[in-house]
Amino acid sequence: LVGVGGISSAEEAYAKIRAGASAVQLYSALVYEGLSLAGRVAQGLDDLLAKDGFAHVADAVGTGREAWL
Repeated sequence: LVGVGGISSAEEAYAKIRAGASAVQLYSALVYEGLSLAGRVAQGLDDLLAKDGFAHVADAVGTGREAWL
């Protein structure tokens, strides 16, 4: 699954990953905020993953899906 729509922060990307997305897409926010957004989201994801004890994005995929069911 690819999480798309409304992603403009690491927290929003992480929510989609925890819901089951193994990838996320930045588009509208990238247009408005510029290419540096990708780096900020990537760094923020690293921080969120580490905080929750995940070594890799793949480890977090689907861990919060019960909130979406």
